Amino acid sequence: MDDVFADQVVRIVLIIVFIGVLVVFFVLDLGVFQKEAHKVSTRSALWQSGFWVGISVIFGFVIYFFLDADLGMLFFLAYVTEKSLSLDNIFVWMIILQYLNIQERYYHRVLFYGVMGAIAFRFIFITVGFYLLEKFSWILYLFGVFLIFSGLKLLFRKGIYDPVEGRMYKFLVKNFQFVEDDSGRFLVKKDEKSRFTMLFLTLILIELTDILFALDSIPAVFAITTNEFIVYTSNVFAVLGLRALFFLLSGVINRFRYLDKGLSIILIFIGLKMFAEITEWHIPTSVSLAIVLTVLSVSILLSIWKRDKSLK
Repeated sequence: MDDVFADQVVRIVLIIVFIGVLVVFFVLDLGVFQKEAHKVSTRSALWQSGFWVGISVIFGFVIYFFLDADLGMLFFLAYVTEKSLSLDNIFVWMIILQYLNIQERYYHRVLFYGVMGAIAFRFIFITVGFYLLEKFSWILYLFGVFLIFSGLKLLFRKGIYDPVEGRMYKFLVKNFQFVEDDSGRFLVKKDEKSRFTMLFLTLILIELTDILFALDSIPAVFAITTNEFIVYTSNVFAVLGLRALFFLLSGVINRFRYLDKGLSIILIFIGLKMFAEITEWHIPTSVSLAIVLTVLSVSILLSIWKRDKSLK
């Protein structure tokens, strides 16, 4: 009885810490870091990335040592998987920002609101996912099939998804008037009328991109675990550090030519792992985590090695 009570106390403390991290993130970003538009330096991006990864790792270790070791390993597996799949967002964000000629000093602002929107949408999608699982338990197998299909599709994909070539972009620019503006605002007065700016169009495309990529990442985390606490926290922690990672990798991310192949293998593996559980062939979470980290590392190292070789 005491152990159960202690577990409940730790879980409540972790939830409070989790909410506190979100509040601090929003308050600091809105009240401190966004007072003036500025270009984020590589050094600042490195510190921010280290901070978010550090917070996530500490959170996972607290779960592992003070709540449940198996849950801790599940958190790390879910976090690393979600973080890996989120790397595709960085490619597309760069395409959007460069295509629409957004000034670098406004990257921080638009990506902040993009991350806020991503967190909100993922909360919605995850909640809907749990509702569907409660009503239709067989949908979990559908997630597994979808992950394998998505992985195979990504494996044989040619090029990177380009949102400015999509129907939604064409629909928006055709039906709405977006104006150029250097103020960094999303809505301005022009010709005595309120007009949306190109920065707002950028934000819309970034949000739509995250919704699209969430169609892969949300089923992936459900295929790993259906523990609500782990699903929500791993997803949010993965997204929180994504913007800092963008500033850190924006100049070199296009060199990782084999990254999408690694991500496709991860998707396929997670899908197959779920079906393995059905046949009672259990793959230890620690082994799954090692496989995901190995695939991700090999795809990045192979990209660097191939690039260095081609330069000789």
